[in-house]
Amino acid sequence: MVESLPLDLLPAEIVRRRAMLVMISATVVAAAFGGVIGLFGGPTAGLITAAVIGLPLILLAVAEGRRRTILRDGIVSVRAFGTRSVDLRQATTQDVLVTDIRGNRTIGLLVSGPPKGKTINLALAMYSGQGGRELGILPLRRIADALAGGGNARSLVLSELLVAQLRAEAQGKGAADRPLFQLASSIGPGRLTRKLPEQAVAGFVAGLN
Repeated sequence: MVESLPLDLLPAEIVRRRAMLVMISATVVAAAFGGVIGLFGGPTAGLITAAVIGLPLILLAVAEGRRRTILRDGIVSVRAFGTRSVDLRQATTQDVLVTDIRGNRTIGLLVSGPPKGKTINLALAMYSGQGGRELGILPLRRIADALAGGGNARSLVLSELLVAQLRAEAQGKGAADRPLFQLASSIGPGRLTRKLPEQAVAGFVAGLN
């Protein structure tokens, strides 16, 4: 029987707590704007304004609270309201993505492809300062194996990156000396989300050997 392996960086209770805070904040902001508009346009206009502002944020928070990521037989699946799946061995898009929000950097893989042409941002590690959270040894090993099964040059480079990360962890190196941290830190401040050039990632991985 093939095992389903969780790939979530944060525990479910933390994700739900954050989602609840976003829902509360969205409700307060929506009510404030709705109240202001209601003073000038009447109750109906106020309610419509509150709904337009609040509902999308609330739905987004609920989706994040329900979001779960698993790996099963080389296929990554993200479940929220529905399920999106990408087979890492057949992915047509494989990019390294770095997201920087208030000093917290998340590095992950942006993958898309079969079975239904969906796109998934698979978080591998999240860093703040000199520490953070990383996927465990078994999840990284399984992701690396699935990528290696793709057989193309891009997937092999990414597989080697994760193997180097596992090797650094096995050697007891701190976060600052691990490949994912170094790659996430290789770009300066700027846009919230950046896709690293394929050549830059390949050169970085080649330099690890």
